[in-house]
Parts: sequence; C-alpha cells; structure tokens
Amino acid sequence: MSTARERILEATEELLATKDALAISTRAICDRAKVGMPEIYRQFGDKQGLLTAVADIGFERFLAAKRRNPLTDDPVADLRTAWDSHVAFALRNPHLYRLMFTPTGDAKPGAITEAQAILLQAVERCRDAGRLRMTPELAGQSILSANVGVCMMALSFPDLFGSADVSAAVRDAVIGKVTGDEREDTRIGTATVLAQALVGTLTGTSPVSAADLDRLTRAMRPPAANPEP
Repeated sequence: MSTARERILEATEELLATKDALAISTRAICDRAKVGMPEIYRQFGDKQGLLTAVADIGFERFLAAKRRNPLTDDPVADLRTAWDSHVAFALRNPHLYRLMFTPTGDAKPGAITEAQAILLQAVERCRDAGRLRMTPELAGQSILSANVGVCMMALSFPDLFGSADVSAAVRDAVIGKVTGDEREDTRIGTATVLAQALVGTLTGTSPVSAADLDRLTRAMRPPAANPEP
C-alpha cells in the first residue's frame, strides 16, 4: 500500500501532465492524493519543497534516458544523439521539464549536477579523440545551456521555435563550434595520434617506424589551395 508521501508525489506528477506547476493548487493535489492539506507541509515543508521533490524524480527519469543513449565510435555523433534525446524528453514532458530547469525559490534540484557530469563524460570522449576546441567544462556548459534554451523556446513558442529544424540548426552550430568541422576534426585527431606516436618513440615505450611517422605528418598538412584560374 502506498504511503501518503508517495500518493502526493504521484498526484502532483499526474497533474503536471496537463498543467504548469504554478497552475496546480495544493488543494487539487490533496484531493487527488486523498490526503489532508497539512500532510503536504508535514512531508515536504511547503509546496515548493514538494515541487523540488517532483523535479528530482523528473531528473531521475531524464538521467536514466541519458544513460540508455548508445555509444558509438564517433563521440561527436554521440553528442548530437544526446542533444536530440534531451529535446525529445522536453517535448514529451513539457510541464515537468519547465519545473526541472526553471526552479523557483532557494531549493534547486540537486540532480542538475549529475546531468552536467554525464555530459562532461561525453565531451571528454571528444577531447580524448582530439576533437575539442575548448575545455571540457566550458564545452559541457555551452552545450547544456543551448540545449535547454532550445527546449524552452520550443515549449513556450511552439509556432515560432517548435520546428525540428530549429533544434538541429542550433545543435549543429553549437557542437560544431565546440568540436570543429569534419575536416579540422580529422586533422586534430591525426595530430593526437602523431603526438602519442612521437612520445612512444622518444621514450621507447611504443616506437613506430619512420614510414608511419611520415604518413601521419603528411596527414597533418593542410589541403593544397586550388590554383587560380
């Protein structure tokens, strides 16, 4: 049998499926949960405490979905997949998403730190592949800020900003800025391999042949400019 706390949380989530948090009254929550008004204050302190607890539950689901995102050999493509799954969650749970990412009052959902940590791991994979233009911390903050901004605009002004093309354009612009274009990424990835090869050769831990070093060095050279007509 569910506890009063569980019923209150469940009732609030159900009401959030169709209404914004600010439009939900404590009376409506209590009626749906079949508890007296004092029970909310006994369990959560006040309505804001209840909403923070519901936001944390939302983050648990959000992060569970993030962890299910597949990992491929292309960490930049995986960043795009993570962006798209973030947007999909927001569109499926508009009122819950607003509660999660626009909290009011002093209490903030603690899970935002874990969300940022998961994104940081994804960005660090790009760094390890030689495909990052800034620190992982700044890259992660930039991507998450833009991702949330796109979702908020899509939810608030769907006619103007709800198109999937808008999300894709911002996604590619931000991730492209963070990681560089495909040609540059290839050369930077090669530079990372070259540096590792040189270190291995100099230390004797993993020497490579002169032919391999020559091949990697040639791959680093910029493409020849097209001759003028």
